[in-house]
Amino acid sequence: MVWPSEDRNKVIQALNNVFEYDELTEEREGYAVKLIAVSHSLKGLQKLHKMLREERILDSARKHLLNGLEDDKLVFMLNKQVAFVGKVVFADNDRESPLGPIKITVESKNPLAVVDWLAPKTAKGVPLWENPMPNE
Repeated sequence: MVWPSEDRNKVIQALNNVFEYDELTEEREGYAVKLIAVSHSLKGLQKLHKMLREERILDSARKHLLNGLEDDKLVFMLNKQVAFVGKVVFADNDRESPLGPIKITVESKNPLAVVDWLAPKTAKGVPLWENPMPNE
């Protein structure tokens, strides 16, 4: 969501820092503009995959991702301002990020496999395994 007080280009930069997408569309929602970034494969999450390892937040990421499992979907939120500076902080709800979070919805036949790829279980912060990206 891009609010009137925000710079649209900065919100797009936040998206670009964390994801790769195939298309970007906009929908007006009252005073705000909803940006919808769509990737047609899990390759769009490769930046996030790399960032979770660089920032050493696999345990925290796994907890948030597992909480977001819904049937054939994985839903989670990231702090928009933190994404703008090229970092990752998960948000538990819409109010945790002052200007609203970036909401990500991943549709998958096996969303748990996506979680296991993005944030595998760890022992003392070291991944117990590294799964390949699920084929979708």
